[in-house]
Amino acid sequence: MSAVPRCLGMGSGRMRNRGKIISGLALFTALSAAGAMIKVPALIGSVALDAFPALLAAAILGGGAGAVVGALGHLLSAMLGGFPLGPLHFLIAGEMAVLVWIYGELYKRHKLLAGGVFVLGNALIAPVPFIFLMNFGFFIGMVPSLFVGSILNTAIALVLTPRLVSNRFIARGFKQ
Repeated sequence: MSAVPRCLGMGSGRMRNRGKIISGLALFTALSAAGAMIKVPALIGSVALDAFPALLAAAILGGGAGAVVGALGHLLSAMLGGFPLGPLHFLIAGEMAVLVWIYGELYKRHKLLAGGVFVLGNALIAPVPFIFLMNFGFFIGMVPSLFVGSILNTAIALVLTPRLVSNRFIARGFKQ
């Protein structure tokens, strides 16, 4: 077995759920592509509602699956915006993957804390490398739109996750 399925929660004993996990990844990535088309007004055109499907995936499928959806969702959003930061979007996709994985792990224990950590991480901590790569003005200009986008994505995820998990079809289909 390769390392990728193991990080997605398909370790020993879970191989029979591989099709369900991959289907869930495809579903949430498609939702992320749709959310990527709903932009939040910002300096850079890649701030969008592309993260909430990743947060849903992290809560329902696990942190690894959510991380994959988060990275792909950001890249799709950046592509739709014309890759305004060029290859730096791969750095942002990596940051998004880490933040969504942390959200997935925290969501198991405390849902609101997971949301707060994601909002602060995405709006304040993730753009810090751009102080050094661009300048402080870029950082200051991006924080408000990232904050609004993070709050919207997190609020949508926190509202939808319990409703999706309580749905018998979804609970039966994706629970491992």
